[in-house]
Amino acid sequence: MTRIGIIIGSTRPGRNGETVARWVHEIASRRDDAHYELVDIKDFHLPHLDEMTPPSLGQYTQPHTLRWAEKIASFDGYVFVTPEYNHSTSGALKNAIDFLYAEWNNKAAGFVSYGSVGGTRAVEHLRLVVAELQMADVRAQVALSLFTDFENFSLFKPGEHQVGAVNTMLDQLAAWSGALATLRSGTTMATPQSGA
Repeated sequence: MTRIGIIIGSTRPGRNGETVARWVHEIASRRDDAHYELVDIKDFHLPHLDEMTPPSLGQYTQPHTLRWAEKIASFDGYVFVTPEYNHSTSGALKNAIDFLYAEWNNKAAGFVSYGSVGGTRAVEHLRLVVAELQMADVRAQVALSLFTDFENFSLFKPGEHQVGAVNTMLDQLAAWSGALATLRSGTTMATPQSGA
């Protein structure tokens, strides 16, 4: 069965991301098109990137990198749950993504974002990042406003219409994750990029 990781993209104390990700997981768990699993980058204790060689070479040496690589490699697609910080994603999520390369290749990505304008600018940056990692990002995304989907910017109370938005995104993500499996089964590790 297709496996999709729902990645909590914030490590900040008091973060909203964990509540949002659990809500997405609850909706996803009612579906039968894939197995959905929560993945909290906070649990992997990743420092700032500390591997000696570029991730595209696949020569991981640090125990935390190897553990992270094993978890990410186990999925066919991902939902990135991201805050918007200063018109971009969190540094913690970007760092976690940058640790790996081949483990992301030829997989699908969907996005759930939150912020003052729904976190949409964070997702625009993430779309560029996942494209470089040879991921297929789905068009539908869930944009949660701190003004209308949260009370006092912290108590998560999503509008009912957001459930439909999650399911639309998951429809596309599950379909693409399954479709890319054939491509992955016929590929080997990509050629390293110069300057990586």
